[in-house]
Amino acid sequence: MVVQQFTDYVKKMQHYGEALNVIYWDMRTGAPKKGLAQRSEVVGTLSASLFAMQTSDELGELLTALEAQQADLDDVTRRLVEEVRKNYDQNKKIPADEYKEFVILQSKAETAWEEAKATNNFALFLPYLEEIIQWQKKFIQYWGIKNGSPYNTLLDLYEPEMTTDVLDQVFGDLRDKIVTLVQKIMTAAKPDTSMLYKHFPREAQRALSLELLTQLGYDFEAGRLDESVHPFMIGLNLGDNRITTKYDEHDFRTAIFGTIHECGHAMYEQNIDQKLAGLPLATGTSMGIHESQSLFYENFVGRNEQFWQHNYERLQHYSPAQFRDVPLADFLRAINMVEPSFIRIEADELTYPLHIMIRYEIERDLFNGDLQAKDLPQIWNDKYEEYLGIRPATDAQGVLQDMHWSGGMFGYFPSYALGMIYAAQWKHAMDQDIPNFDALLAKGELLPIRQWLTEKIHQYGALKKPFELLQEATGEGLNATYLANYLQDKYTQLYQL
Repeated sequence: MVVQQFTDYVKKMQHYGEALNVIYWDMRTGAPKKGLAQRSEVVGTLSASLFAMQTSDELGELLTALEAQQADLDDVTRRLVEEVRKNYDQNKKIPADEYKEFVILQSKAETAWEEAKATNNFALFLPYLEEIIQWQKKFIQYWGIKNGSPYNTLLDLYEPEMTTDVLDQVFGDLRDKIVTLVQKIMTAAKPDTSMLYKHFPREAQRALSLELLTQLGYDFEAGRLDESVHPFMIGLNLGDNRITTKYDEHDFRTAIFGTIHECGHAMYEQNIDQKLAGLPLATGTSMGIHESQSLFYENFVGRNEQFWQHNYERLQHYSPAQFRDVPLADFLRAINMVEPSFIRIEADELTYPLHIMIRYEIERDLFNGDLQAKDLPQIWNDKYEEYLGIRPATDAQGVLQDMHWSGGMFGYFPSYALGMIYAAQWKHAMDQDIPNFDALLAKGELLPIRQWLTEKIHQYGALKKPFELLQEATGEGLNATYLANYLQDKYTQLYQL
């Protein structure tokens, strides 16, 4: 009886969350600008109602009752109780009126960020950012500082049990290897990339994106493709996982690789076991594991030579004037070109982790040090110059390029680099079971790859914790060696170092 009451209760909370996600998707994919302020109020009201449910005495009593009979619970219910308890204790420490105020601020800050980015006006966004940071610092005090580091408290929201001590070491070692490799590449002969920037009509890019999504295994009966300022995936329920992309008619890579990336996110949630439907466990187990799925598809599939061996004629069909006379080998060198750049989502595979490490160091120093929001453009530009040898000319291509901070998502960015590390570990383990990986890509037969990921990762949703999944699927814990070796081998060969 108590189990059913508890299950019904958390499913009702999920219904509120799904309604909020539909609103969020609409706000980011074309809702009229004049209606956004009122919509932010709606978001605040619904979020406050959800927050009240998440922190109610009724939920607390249900959790206590179930914890008293933990030994008699099935695995799903036991894990569900554990996860809901963690969120309950976390939310209970935040006064309801403060939570509502913060949610409204988030919505307004995201709108301000979009305008600030469009007009290259950091000053427009700064007051919202300062307020967001102050709220986060206040929440950290409510939640408690983990392992002596305020930033660890934020990391734990997205990657449970991750700490700055681990990231400083893992990122530091990986950064040194990548910077050294990039420096060598900068002295090598550059590939011809002129074909990448020729006109590729938006509608043709969309048509190609839809074909590639179908090939990858994206279920269009459980999702759709839309357009937004910043590509994202939003999971409404197991039967509705939507993705967006951004079209640039003078650099098709933004849309194509962005679409493949978001597809990886969506297929993770599309393939979660139906027994978790409607429960908070029907999602990715951590942001790092989630990013490992998107980056696995973007890099290990989407940048793979055999994938394009199969799809190059399709690409030529949609943009014949651009690619008709370009040999496949030249195209492959071009899309795998290494060149330090300003925009994270457009960065090449090798330098991408450096973009993440810069953001990680800034976030760490904002919360563990004395870095101030007003100083972010300067410190951002300095770090880009130090690690990548380039300096942003505008804040739009610098500190304003990502939406994450406008939503208060501090602690999220490290997940992207962790995702690359995890993805390389999945690939190493997958090679033992699917030694013909490249041959499958060459034939466009990606089902065995998706089935492996579903068996090892997707089906469990958040039923298993990140390091539990990693250990069971690969036989070891976090290990950046495979990513370092993959990057070293691939780019040494490409650039004949």
